[in-house]
Amino acid sequence: MSDKPVLELLKVSHEYSGRRGIFGQSATVRAVDEVSIRVDRSDVLGIVGESGSGKSTLAKIMLGLLTPTQGEVLLDGRSISDMTRRQIAEGVGFIFQDPYSSLNPRQTVGKIVANPLYLRGEGTSVERQERARKILDIVGLPLRFLEAYPNQMSGGQRQRVAIARALITRPKLLICDEPTSALDVSVQAQVLNLLLELREEFDLTYVMISHNMGVIQHMTTRVAVMYLGRIVEMHTSERIFEEPHHPYTQLLLNSTLTLAPGAGVPNLRVDTEVREAMREHPSYIVQ
Repeated sequence: MSDKPVLELLKVSHEYSGRRGIFGQSATVRAVDEVSIRVDRSDVLGIVGESGSGKSTLAKIMLGLLTPTQGEVLLDGRSISDMTRRQIAEGVGFIFQDPYSSLNPRQTVGKIVANPLYLRGEGTSVERQERARKILDIVGLPLRFLEAYPNQMSGGQRQRVAIARALITRPKLLICDEPTSALDVSVQAQVLNLLLELREEFDLTYVMISHNMGVIQHMTTRVAVMYLGRIVEMHTSERIFEEPHHPYTQLLLNSTLTLAPGAGVPNLRVDTEVREAMREHPSYIVQ
């Protein structure tokens, strides 16, 4: 097996430009700031942080949907800047956050799942539908759903359709952007366990993006913690949850809701003391 990582980001940054108000001065926001990440085969890398930390921007860069202001993204050792959209799509699948808006309501499930094959010009119509049948069976959906429409399905069923669509091209890497945040808790567990089973069956590699520390702990082998566009701590999942070093990581873990009697609601505020500590200890990263 090759030691070459499936995905590698080398000092990647991305800036957004805009104006402060209609007549205000132009301003630049650095959403991702010199991020370096290595994702090896069969790895499940969790990227965690609060809203606005840069997680979704980073996901778009990994998919080639955004060109970084600086730095380089390598897919199987090749720069994605030298690859076509089709070549990137062959190696990377994506599972969207919201199963209610990510599926075309005017298409049947069979067409939605087979559509990536159609766009690649792969197989005949009959062959594509046969592949769709097989992948629906793999994700645990009855074949009767081939002719169903998304509005006839539950949230969990729709997300299984989204997973099937992402898998049908047999990518090496799946990027999951908050894949269960729009689902009920009981359904979340079913979808997450399905992803773990598929990883074992197909030797998949995942990048799991979430603000939910419970999801990250359940799913990942390694964790990268993002704050204000930077990776402030990166280590194995066990180390992050048992011995967090960075003050922001400790804050995220302490903010997790608990059922303990009298625990109350945790304080989610990043106060002055934490900010000072973060300046003193910018990052704890182990690749």
